[in-house]
Amino acid sequence: MSVVKAYVALTKPRIIELLLITTAPTMFLAAHGFPNIWTVLGVLVGGSLSAGAANAFNCYLDRDIDRLMKRTKQRPLVTGEISDRNALVFAWALSIISTVVLWAVANLLTAALSVAAIFLYVVFYTMILKRRTEQNIVWGGLAGCMPVLIGWAGVTNSLAWEPVILFMVIFLWTPAHYWPLSVKYRDDYERAEVPMLSVTEGEMSVSLQTILYAWATVVCSLILIPVGGMGWVYTVVSLAAGAWFIWESHVLYHRTVRDGSGKPMKVFHLSITYLTLVFVAVGVDPILHLPL
Repeated sequence: MSVVKAYVALTKPRIIELLLITTAPTMFLAAHGFPNIWTVLGVLVGGSLSAGAANAFNCYLDRDIDRLMKRTKQRPLVTGEISDRNALVFAWALSIISTVVLWAVANLLTAALSVAAIFLYVVFYTMILKRRTEQNIVWGGLAGCMPVLIGWAGVTNSLAWEPVILFMVIFLWTPAHYWPLSVKYRDDYERAEVPMLSVTEGEMSVSLQTILYAWATVVCSLILIPVGGMGWVYTVVSLAAGAWFIWESHVLYHRTVRDGSGKPMKVFHLSITYLTLVFVAVGVDPILHLPL
């Protein structure tokens, strides 16, 4: 059982949960109501396997720096619970299985987008950006935006402006979500020589950038209202949750400027709640559609 838990840990299930939160509601929006339940379940399973594959590759490639960081020193490749070779085989197996599943339950476009997501996370972020630039989490965040495209394509076998807007919402949200977390683990990143913004520029820069990206995220989320024909449910939730997100990002900045007493982890946790509320509204709005 401990070996099974170790392989599950390689997939980083907590990250997968967040990806599923963005995938399923997008499928409801694409269907303008209730999509085929088997398609939804198939895409969620295939998407989970795909994300798990990308995370397993990430653990394999980052095993050297994981040994240097307190928050990652218990990962299976660091503790030796799983060998490097077995982890790599596991990652490739998940990649192949996820592609087959998504092609079978949905279509070729959905499977191809999944492969692109793995490539973006493993090659573009982990291998190229992560150890070279403080903008790693910005452009590396492209991989985390892919589930909305995958979900939409799973229902329609096409893409449209609505999933592109949701893609951009997640893209802009990612720095405002992750950079506050990087403040807590600044020493870890510095020890591993990973140039996160909290290491290269400091907490003040993180708090300022969080404001800018929070504003950009909320403004982008509102573009979906006219483009997607969203009703009162999405409009009210996106405005209220967005105002809360922006307010707390400003509080973080002003407290950091005043005396360094900002609470970046509060914004980190709040950002997850914000994204969850927005995407729940994305899924509920087409079902309980109340036109503006």
